[in-house]
Amino acid sequence: MKILICGLPGSGKTTLAEKLAPMINAVHLNADKVREEANDWDFSEAGRMRQAERMRLLSAQAVLENRIVIADFICPTKYARKEYNADFTVWMDTIKEGRFEDTNKIFEPLEEYDVKVTHMDADTWVFIVKQELVAKFGNLTAHNKGTENV
Repeated sequence: MKILICGLPGSGKTTLAEKLAPMINAVHLNADKVREEANDWDFSEAGRMRQAERMRLLSAQAVLENRIVIADFICPTKYARKEYNADFTVWMDTIKEGRFEDTNKIFEPLEEYDVKVTHMDADTWVFIVKQELVAKFGNLTAHNKGTENV
């Protein structure tokens, strides 16, 4: 199962993902760490698409290993979100502008999502998101055979 936590930079994606991942024994893929490992800080349109593809492929690998994966990344366009093809999407709509003007300009508000977080209170929202996941998918352990975090 692929869970996408997306939103503008500084909206709380990583904070929520870091709290949720251990609660459901999920692999957590943070976009900044993935970029750092790839040593690719290109934020052009092509660079952003390359990053989205990396996140998609890393997530797909975790799913093949019967893991739940939480990917926290901006995923700024409808196209990028469609290509990522999450099973469950959390939109971090906690801020109106991020710290990078180029990202603010290209970010397309989500029209489809499972949970919309409107204020950052990670301790509350992590339980809401977990409840919504269980309501939608039932027993999460059936989707998550592994026990190690990557």
